Order: sequence, then structure tokens, then C-alpha cells
Amino acid sequence: MSADQGKCHCGQIEWEVKLEDRAHILCHCDTCKTLSGGAYTLNQIVPKANLKITKGEGDLKTYTYYGDSGKAVNCYYCPNCTTHVYHHQTVMGDDKVVVRTILLSTGKEIQPGAEIYGKVRLGWEKEVAQTFETLPPM
Repeated sequence: MSADQGKCHCGQIEWEVKLEDRAHILCHCDTCKTLSGGAYTLNQIVPKANLKITKGEGDLKTYTYYGDSGKAVNCYYCPNCTTHVYHHQTVMGDDKVVVRTILLSTGKEIQPGAEIYGKVRLGWEKEVAQTFETLPPM
């Protein structure tokens, strides 16, 4: 499994990640809409060991909110351009993180694999992959 390269908008933060699946997970939750300013985000859950920050790791800032589980979600972002590099949802344990797949150099080539929080997908958006009302069964 080869690593994909990613970087924030300004280039201050760079990383590589080994994806376990070559597919975007589209998240339609209201928090992702608010944080990204878009209709959804493009993500994938990977083992934390699969993500390596190669430039600017000490520069990352953290924003924490509480998800539907009531547990913390830590968002790691560039302090300069505010690009969200990855999130750690504590409900998933210490060994999993959510990476923003569209930020990878190959991001535009990756196809949708699933949609989550379909219950709050905007009415004008078309379904493009298997959709779950909230999260898929674990």
C-alpha cells in the first residue's frame, strides 16, 4: 500500500497517508457543513499509524467540539490557512483518525464510496454512493 501526499492550502503543513480504501466518505453532518463552509466533506477513517505529518507537525492547532456521542472530536488544522488536516473522534478510540481525502494530491481521482449523515443531506444534493442515515454499523 503506497502513501498519498497531502498539504494544506498555504503549504505550511504536509503529510502522507496510507488509505485502506480508495474511496471518499462524504459526510453531510451539520458540523462538517459549518466547519468547511460546504455541503459536505470528503473523508476516510484510517489507523492513526497510517498518517504521518512530514512538515509543520508542531505548528498544527486544535479545535475541539463534542459529537453526537457526547465525546470529544479534536480537529487538527493549519494555523495560517485554517485547512483541517485530520480529526480524531475519541469515540473511535486512540488508534483511528479521519483524514480529509480531497486534500490529497490524488483526491480528485478518488470516487465516492459511501455517504454518512444522509438524514441531513441538502435537498438538492443527489445520492452518489450508499447512504447511511447517520453512521454505518460498526
